[in-house]
Amino acid sequence: MTKIAKIAISLPEEILSVVERERKESGESRSQFFRRAIETLLRQQHERELTSRYIRGYQRIPEASEEVEAAYHAASTILAKEPWE
Repeated sequence: MTKIAKIAISLPEEILSVVERERKESGESRSQFFRRAIETLLRQQHERELTSRYIRGYQRIPEASEEVEAAYHAASTILAKEPWE
């Protein structure tokens, strides 16, 4: 079973008002709202890091023109077999 830790946070009243309105509209508790917000933030940060690593790797070793040509021909062959209607 996952351990749950209780924490206290301080927010400006304006932000808390927005949070309260949003969470009431969604039917979430405060805990659910903040858990979802944090999970979303962490997932976005992880995705940005993966994208950044991909870009750095591609910049170090870009594809060769032969690879681009092969991918183009493979995609063209596959798409030509699709029943476009």
